[in-house]
Amino acid sequence: MKLREPMPELNGAVEWLNGQVTREGLVGTKPTLIHFWSISCHLCKKAMPQINQFLDDYRDRLNVIAVHMPRSENDQNIEEIKHDASFHGINHPIIVDSNMTITNAFDNKYVPAYYIFDKDGQLRHFQAGGSGKTMLEKRVIRLLDETEKTK
Repeated sequence: MKLREPMPELNGAVEWLNGQVTREGLVGTKPTLIHFWSISCHLCKKAMPQINQFLDDYRDRLNVIAVHMPRSENDQNIEEIKHDASFHGINHPIIVDSNMTITNAFDNKYVPAYYIFDKDGQLRHFQAGGSGKTMLEKRVIRLLDETEKTK
């Protein structure tokens, strides 16, 4: 995806965990962070405690959605995904994207990967990799501040 492109539809999930949302339900409310992860991704698991804390700090001002992107056939075990999500404290909605429908709509190739959309659903920041939490947080805070000023 390129900056300022609209958020893709969130259709095609094999299963939803922790609730279900739609693009229409997100756009127009508040900024949205969509993060891609996988149960076979060591960097995802290592970053999850910091990401969860960061997300908890901004939950009232930011929509947060996770997309589980399989990297192998072993990553498609729903019970294992549920176990890892629970173990790592992921309590926001999770799209189980075993058919890669949403992953392909985002043209995403990485885990972890983070997409930040403004409240109008336009992509404002993309970041991939296990490091860079500081940059991610700065971008989210900047967008949240912009959103507050336009109210």
